[in-house]
Amino acid sequence: MELEHILKIIDAVSKSSLTSFSLEDGDVKLSLGAERNSGAAVAIQPLAAAEISGIAVKAQETAGGYQEDAGNVSGNIVSSPLVGIFYSAPSPDDEPFVQVGDKVKKGQTLGIVEAMKLMNEIESEYDGTVKQILIENEQMVEYGQPMFVIE
Repeated sequence: MELEHILKIIDAVSKSSLTSFSLEDGDVKLSLGAERNSGAAVAIQPLAAAEISGIAVKAQETAGGYQEDAGNVSGNIVSSPLVGIFYSAPSPDDEPFVQVGDKVKKGQTLGIVEAMKLMNEIESEYDGTVKQILIENEQMVEYGQPMFVIE
């Protein structure tokens, strides 16, 4: 299923009166649920999540594509847990959460991914130093897309 189709589905469901929605298409399972007055939750998962770690992610030169070849980096990779828009800082006027060379601790906020108007903090899964930032501010990210390399 194309990212564009997923985003159209998410948009249509969020504008409707539906409180939940599920769809399976090939290796993608999309589940949306919301209490209309308390926010929404999105979960998009491949059915074979274990296979993702064995896939080398190749660089793409198209807008919104991965900027680095994650298959050739060394270190611990922090990937996006959902589809959305990445923000490197809490607001446009603030400094980024982290920059290359910063020391980070497990649980420290690295950035934010916005999905369905919910801001989801991306936390470091590792202690170490930020070796690479593989995405740019306000770039669309996909589920499982490498975002940071922590060494």
